[in-house]
Amino acid sequence: MRLLHTMLRVGNLERSIEFYTKVLGMELLRQKDYPQGEFTLAFLGYGNEDENTVLELTYNWGVDSYDLGEGYGHIAIEVPDVYKAAEDVKNAGGKIIREAGPMNAGSTIIAFAEDPDGYQIEFIGADHVRT
Repeated sequence: MRLLHTMLRVGNLERSIEFYTKVLGMELLRQKDYPQGEFTLAFLGYGNEDENTVLELTYNWGVDSYDLGEGYGHIAIEVPDVYKAAEDVKNAGGKIIREAGPMNAGSTIIAFAEDPDGYQIEFIGADHVRT
């Protein structure tokens, strides 16, 4: 078994694709409309789907926002330098909601960004310790 993708429902597919490609540097891998179901799927990632876990964006035609609820947490992206990643997001017009620095209960350096639909993205350094 392997983890294939995580799906997020988005209110404006073009805006979300622009954020994930231009601000976070992902590649749009594929996109398809499903007229009978009135939705569009777009798959994005940092590498092909055969070898990487990717992000699936689902746009339900005519729905422009969602209540994120209390159960959702965040997507985590490993980066070489958390401080630089957060600065790069700001410079690209993205929103940082937690500046880079040590996490509350430890020394791991993290930062959080927010996508156009309010989903949180954590940046965590490539040198963090997996415990």
